[in-house]
Amino acid sequence: MLRVPMTENTPDVSVIIGAYEAMPYLVKCLESVESQTLGADRIEIVAVDDGSTDGTGEYLEEFATRSKVATRVVRQSNSGGPSRPRNTGLALARGRFVFFLDADDYFGDEALERLVAMADRAGTDVVLGKTVGVNRNAAKSMWNETVERADIYRSNVKYTLSAQKLFRRDLLVRHGMRFDESLRTGEDALFTLEAYLRGNGVSVVSDPTCYYLVGREDGKHLTKTGGYVPRFDSARALMRLIAAHVPAGERRDLLMMRPFAVTLLPQFGPVVLRQPRDVLLAKMKLAAPLMAAHWTPGLARRLKTDERLRLTCVAMDLPDALVDVVAFLHEGKQPERVRRRGREYLAYPHFRDPALGIPDSAYEVRGAPGPLTVARRRARRLAGWTLRHLRRMRAGA
Repeated sequence: MLRVPMTENTPDVSVIIGAYEAMPYLVKCLESVESQTLGADRIEIVAVDDGSTDGTGEYLEEFATRSKVATRVVRQSNSGGPSRPRNTGLALARGRFVFFLDADDYFGDEALERLVAMADRAGTDVVLGKTVGVNRNAAKSMWNETVERADIYRSNVKYTLSAQKLFRRDLLVRHGMRFDESLRTGEDALFTLEAYLRGNGVSVVSDPTCYYLVGREDGKHLTKTGGYVPRFDSARALMRLIAAHVPAGERRDLLMMRPFAVTLLPQFGPVVLRQPRDVLLAKMKLAAPLMAAHWTPGLARRLKTDERLRLTCVAMDLPDALVDVVAFLHEGKQPERVRRRGREYLAYPHFRDPALGIPDSAYEVRGAPGPLTVARRRARRLAGWTLRHLRRMRAGA
């Protein structure tokens, strides 16, 4: 439903807002678009009401009639998630860039001006703006500094895969990119990581705050997760994407850290002590093909010891051992440190248990020196001692 005729001028940014039962949060959301220092004439809004019954659609239509920001309003039946509203908006967008703004959230005043300026200066296709949480947590580790071209493999940008970013629309159009409507959670991670991998670089704007991520007091959000199965669906899709775009090796392992650490590990944490055994077995069955296809020694080495051990138990189909390890961690016990042949291990449950055969590497301390490193350190110490001894002898002569 078109509420305001669009001009022929191409806007810099199409702000795509998918909204479901968004009142009263929608009011501040839209105000934050109008207050952008980029200027109303350089922005368009494409707002999609996803079957709301609380007046969201009516408010969007009323806003469109009075706002200086050119606004399209589409009203559709409820889809049950954010993918379809975003895809609807993306199909109508005309801007050089698009930004997916959730109806619960809001912009900082300079957000779009700073993000567009960075994209134009750096020539990058995705720009991340500093995000802070309001009544909820938000990732922090990637906002330490402004970066024109971030390393998507070694930096923490791989841990912020929400859709609330500036995307160059040409990238999305060229590759026919859309949000996967079959996923009930994690669709934004799949979309964003594909843009990272296909695009011409990723930038980070760390100052000022660009985006405010709001935790709703009523608990209503556009996304509906519906249990643990969608989590595994999400992990599977993300792992397949990484495997399709990145050859086996260090860089693939670095990216695989994201689905393994963020999506899989929580399914095999303290929750296993509260859930029925049949649920744990079902989760391990879902995880088995993912572990077989994508679990590598290089990836394992990058995890903390307890994380690596838990996933090793999953990979080896050892549910009882997994429960023992999680219970040990939950009780706050400290494992004994064992040093053997220049390596250091944390003796969590079943360390060197011959009946289970869990490899020592699962218990090894991350970053602990291996035999070659120890030998080199000894050689350096010996060389230093010899040099000092020779100097003393020369001084005495």
